[in-house]
Amino acid sequence: MLNFRILSAAAILTAALAAPTVSAAQIFKGETAGAGDPVHTMFVTFVNQAGKAGVEIQVNAGQTLTKSMLKGGRQEIDFFSTVPSLVNLMKSQARMYEGVDDAPEAAGQLRAILGFKAGAYHPVTLQGSGIETWEDLKGKTVFTGPPAGSASATSEALIKIITGFEPGKDYDAVRLNWGEGYAALADKKIDMMVRPAEIGSSKIEQFGLSGEFRILSIPDDVIGSEAMQALFGRPGRGMLKFDGGVYKGQLTGGDITALGFTQFVGTHAGVSEDLVYDATRSFWENLDEVHATAFFLKAVTPETAFTSVNVPLHPGAAKYYDEAGIPVPSELRP
Repeated sequence: MLNFRILSAAAILTAALAAPTVSAAQIFKGETAGAGDPVHTMFVTFVNQAGKAGVEIQVNAGQTLTKSMLKGGRQEIDFFSTVPSLVNLMKSQARMYEGVDDAPEAAGQLRAILGFKAGAYHPVTLQGSGIETWEDLKGKTVFTGPPAGSASATSEALIKIITGFEPGKDYDAVRLNWGEGYAALADKKIDMMVRPAEIGSSKIEQFGLSGEFRILSIPDDVIGSEAMQALFGRPGRGMLKFDGGVYKGQLTGGDITALGFTQFVGTHAGVSEDLVYDATRSFWENLDEVHATAFFLKAVTPETAFTSVNVPLHPGAAKYYDEAGIPVPSELRP
């Protein structure tokens, strides 16, 4: 449990006596991914800026976002990192939500605050693994993501579209938590890791500090295929290109074509309008500090505020955007 704003009992009591409002006295619950993940960085940045407006959010990091979204829709937590591709799965009780009777109802309670471009899926293999092309994955061991998350299914879909390989048949798909996945690759217990990360990630860069590594690029002849275009077109997904030279020791030359991913900061319909308005306003009014937090957050602007958002905005967020003159798409109006 990580509490990024620690309040003493005396401070809470003083605030309550001075201004006896719910938002001043209450600490709200928030959940996000693990430290080092761009989703974690963005969420903690939002929390820190919200705190300047008196919206105190206690962050529980290292969580599986499929579960956090369900808890958010159930109003068990108040703020959370949200995966756009999971919204429709919740609504239809598909995959990890199969048999979860209240998943559609929970999905209907999800509300958005702001979206952002998080990064790209990085298929990483160390020099000497025997993997230089996607076809070399045959018979290899690949970390694809956590057991209960959506990333593992996406990674395995990406591999199948490019190679036709099936997990458990053509290669060994290993599902671990993110920290264990990094350690397994560093210790050469697996042959490749597919990891969503921001471009220029220090976590990825670490593999070039003591040796060389390779990030596999999506082949040009696959990009236009119907299956790949469908993957690019899923909520929260898209094609992304970046310079492989951004990482020291990275062996793939030129531009790397990757599966990009986007997310948004979410809340639920039961959180008060004034509270979400205050948090949203504080975030955008301190945008210079947001940009200084991490390189990839420089891409967060009012023009990208609704990136991949596929649930209605919370009324408090919509109120701020209207006052700030930021056009809100009609389909996102609460």
